[in-house]
Amino acid sequence: MPRLIAVKPIPHYRLWLRYADGTEGEVDLSDLAGQGVFTAWQTPGFFQRVHLGSHGEVQWSEDIELCADALYLRLTGKKAEEIFPSPAQMPQNA
Repeated sequence: MPRLIAVKPIPHYRLWLRYADGTEGEVDLSDLAGQGVFTAWQTPGFFQRVHLGSHGEVQWSEDIELCADALYLRLTGKKAEEIFPSPAQMPQNA
């Protein structure tokens, strides 16, 4: 899975993302806003505090983070099966 190298907040609960493989674009997270821990995004200025965490995750605080791999799938529209091979698809050692 490509490594996330940049994240920037965009109005209306959107993020601009760039991955090491050159993939970049916007992801709409407005469906999460106001849900559970994501109610914090409604605090003025909180969503704009987004940053890359120490393990490459998209993070706002220690309690609020999103997986960079899941965001890559959302950005590209790919399914996990397209990126991660199943054991049956992996080469067998001879």
